[in-house]
Amino acid sequence: MSVSNILGVYQLASVADRKIGGQWYPDALAICNTIATKYGVNVYTVAGVMAALSPRNRWERNIQNCENLVKAYTAGGQIDAENIKVCTFGSGKKKAVKLLAENVTEREAVATILNGPKLREFFGCIVGDSDVVCIDGHAYSVWFGDRITLTNVPSLGKKLRASITADYIQAAQTVGIKPSEMQATTWCAWRRIHGVD
Repeated sequence: MSVSNILGVYQLASVADRKIGGQWYPDALAICNTIATKYGVNVYTVAGVMAALSPRNRWERNIQNCENLVKAYTAGGQIDAENIKVCTFGSGKKKAVKLLAENVTEREAVATILNGPKLREFFGCIVGDSDVVCIDGHAYSVWFGDRITLTNVPSLGKKLRASITADYIQAAQTVGIKPSEMQATTWCAWRRIHGVD
């Protein structure tokens, strides 16, 4: 449970893992920008919708769900958006619809509506906040140094989350990359090594 575990996984990262991890969040922001431009919605709103729809949702499906919801909202309003099916929890969908319905465009206001730490962190990483790390079950497993199934990951309270974040920041500084890049790269490597989605 330490910086050394994170760095150990980083050392196992392939060239492809490092390339994908290094571009993961900038690519996510580019996707949000494309959706924002296509439908005339603020990019922070779209990134918030993306984050709100992310829990237990495969990335490709997350992107599709985000675009479908934004498209439905811009075409037919709140009721149309509420009728779109998404592959995540209803609470996340409600937050996504609220962001669109209330036209929330300020970063802090988006983060406030997202509320949960993982959603706020994911949003922060997408929009390029420098010292934000998205701590999910995979990031916890990397830090812990063993594969923990998502159902067995303990509750990540404020103190534990802060400790894990600090370790990711220190690991990133050790190799001279952004903390979000360290998290994304080790996430790519971990998934490849363990064959997990």
